[in-house]
Amino acid sequence: MRKFYLSIFLSAAIVFGAVSILNSKPLNAHAGAQSEIAMELTTGTVLNEANADAKLPMASTTKILTAIIIVEDCNLDEVITVPDEAVGVEGSSIYLKKGEQISIKDLLYGLMLRSGNDSAAALALHHSGSIEKFAEAMNERAKKIGAENSNFKNPSGLPDSEHYTTARDLCKIACYAMNNPTFKQIVSSKSYSGEFRSYANKNKMLRMYKGANGVKTGYTLKAGRCLVSSAERNGMDVVCVVLNCPDMYERSCNIFDYCFNNFKLLKIDENKVFMCGKVPCKLSQSEIKVVKCSDSLDYRVISIKSDKKIKAGDLAGELEIYSRNSLIFSGKLYSIINE
Repeated sequence: MRKFYLSIFLSAAIVFGAVSILNSKPLNAHAGAQSEIAMELTTGTVLNEANADAKLPMASTTKILTAIIIVEDCNLDEVITVPDEAVGVEGSSIYLKKGEQISIKDLLYGLMLRSGNDSAAALALHHSGSIEKFAEAMNERAKKIGAENSNFKNPSGLPDSEHYTTARDLCKIACYAMNNPTFKQIVSSKSYSGEFRSYANKNKMLRMYKGANGVKTGYTLKAGRCLVSSAERNGMDVVCVVLNCPDMYERSCNIFDYCFNNFKLLKIDENKVFMCGKVPCKLSQSEIKVVKCSDSLDYRVISIKSDKKIKAGDLAGELEIYSRNSLIFSGKLYSIINE
């Protein structure tokens, strides 16, 4: 029985709309990219964007959504028989044969490493019974992830006037997918040797950028060159989308350099003790924020006055963190002792 679920690991910032850091000086506009965006994976914070809400075709980067649906809903060890409809599909292929036996896992790797349109068809038919039904599942899942300005008509990204996304939506989908360990393992693999098939990954970014760990290339005449990529340095993971960008690898590398050189993660640790007057206190949970590397941070603790003796667990104050006099975090502090 297929399971339908959405990862709760994804932050609300990604699901309901990314946070934006637009006080920072953006990367210089690049005429070669029709649309682009970069987000920090954990928080969904936008680090750079240009024309990110334009509705555009996205070619085979569509397969990011296809793959995460299959990862979440299907048994990857299941072996299926290739249906007739998945043989000889237009475009890039892993050359499936009618009646061939192959596992869902091998199809997934063929989908993401070799961009097999026939693999996409086989997976969609296995999941939903038809391409049309699977497209309905894609649109439903996209909406739940927070991609509100996209429409999917097929699992592979073949040209269709009603098949489109935005760089922002596609980045939300990719951030969501990259939070799934199985998906991340697939797209970060430079090669794969399975029970039925072996592949080398087409994504050159994995070999040309330090810390790159995904995710998917795409190209059609209508969409141009599209790339969704991810890279991690110093504990910060950035997901980048460029649509219709002739020099997609070079542009993505430049965006990553800008993000890693200018931003870092700030972990506000729940185990760190702050003093509210004479009372030691802690936050109820840790928080992660994205801050500029050049900014100095100002921590301010505001104590709550009370005539009663404070007990462990009582609200005792509030922590505020400022960056350049702008409030970037506010959280309640709770006593860890009986006063």
